[in-house]
Amino acid sequence: MSPSAISQIETGKMQPSVRTLYALAAEFGVTVDEVLFEAAASHTGGSADAVVAATTGPGLAVQPAAGRPRIDLNSGVKWERLMFWGDEDVEFIEATYEPGGASSPEGELVRHNGHEFGHVLSGTLRVVVGFDEFTLGAGDSITFPSSTPHRLSNEGDASVRAIWVVRGRRGVPASDGT
Repeated sequence: MSPSAISQIETGKMQPSVRTLYALAAEFGVTVDEVLFEAAASHTGGSADAVVAATTGPGLAVQPAAGRPRIDLNSGVKWERLMFWGDEDVEFIEATYEPGGASSPEGELVRHNGHEFGHVLSGTLRVVVGFDEFTLGAGDSITFPSSTPHRLSNEGDASVRAIWVVRGRRGVPASDGT
């Protein structure tokens, strides 16, 4: 990436793609969650619109729908943070894929540290994992190692809503071997 592109992302003039987010997080040794939502994670309190989170470990936490941090990515994907949890190596999000939205450009797969768990709430999500391809509809779930090259896309006419959890993104970096 050019310094200009990074500056535009930092200042909010440009939204990164999912692939770019993964690359930036890997480069800095942090989770995508930390890149997107670190400021909100430090906000705690008891008001109705505040995030109440355990900061020293798993425990009671409440995330009102109205206060969820979110980001709209250039690739037609929206991520909403469902919960901040004391275990910093868990990302728990609601992902919305607009028609044509995808985690990476056509023909390009992404991979990163961790293990993914996904559950489709509505719509039809195409998931490519390695050489396997799946079409997931409402109620379908999937899990796979994030280090396996993968791509998620909405090739339909209706939005796709899914719950996604990524665990272990801080693990040993994925090998670039062939």
